[in-house]
Amino acid sequence: MAKIVHEANIKELELFNKGKVREIYSFQDDKLLIVTSDRISAFDVIMDQGIPEKGKVLTDIANFWFEKFKPIIKNHIISTDPIKDFPELQPFADVIEGRSIVVHKCNPLPIEAIVRGYLAGSGLKEYGSSGTVCGIALPDGLVNSSKLPEAIFTPSTKAEQGFHDENISFAEMKKIIDPELAEKVKKISLELYKAGNEYAATKGIIIADTKFEFGLLGDELILIDEVLTPDSSRFWPADDYAEGKNQKSFDKQYLRDYLQGLVDNGKWDKNAPAPTLPEEVTETTAKKYNEVLNKLL
Repeated sequence: MAKIVHEANIKELELFNKGKVREIYSFQDDKLLIVTSDRISAFDVIMDQGIPEKGKVLTDIANFWFEKFKPIIKNHIISTDPIKDFPELQPFADVIEGRSIVVHKCNPLPIEAIVRGYLAGSGLKEYGSSGTVCGIALPDGLVNSSKLPEAIFTPSTKAEQGFHDENISFAEMKKIIDPELAEKVKKISLELYKAGNEYAATKGIIIADTKFEFGLLGDELILIDEVLTPDSSRFWPADDYAEGKNQKSFDKQYLRDYLQGLVDNGKWDKNAPAPTLPEEVTETTAKKYNEVLNKLL
């Protein structure tokens, strides 16, 4: 059975930041070592059980997209093989091999750049009550999983661990970061989503929605964090797609659906501590992550 890396916990390096899935360590003076664990979160709560090999799958997928999107925007990656390129990291191979990158240290923007091409999740819920998604008016008559007339940009705040991200309007985003920079982020996010969805379509996958994160390296806007992974996106099999129903997925929607069942039955309230996941749920989630990796690459 694959070893699950729930925490890298590298004491010899300074922990720069720890997110829901990634641990970021200061490395040399101007670099960061990002280690993607096998942790998984849903509804902004980290589960106690990890998903076997998940960190390696996410790293492979993100690195693929980072490379593919270079003609559109530069990214933060210095090395996708830290142990080879930085031998001083060899002692930590058991927790970083295949699941880590070395990147430029930059200033992350305090927003998440979300693009939606289909009606799902919180967007579907809002549309049902107001006919809008994140304040953007949409045509009447859309249903669960409908393709939107065009992809929409719906930013959110970037919450600290343990708190929930909040959807904001583009106008509100312009109050948080420079308006000209906000326009650039919106334009590039829509361009990345379009290019990613067009490629995924050739592999039989629909990318229903996703989130991008950006940072500034000096004055230059760059793509950071992760890109079009099952953690940051909804991936649907195109051959089973139909409006008006929940879609099969290659992402953590399976886990969300399981947890929502617990919520509906009064067994969980979407707050920590997380419920214990049955082995069937962790194994099925792992299979879904591997399936999208094999399809895309």
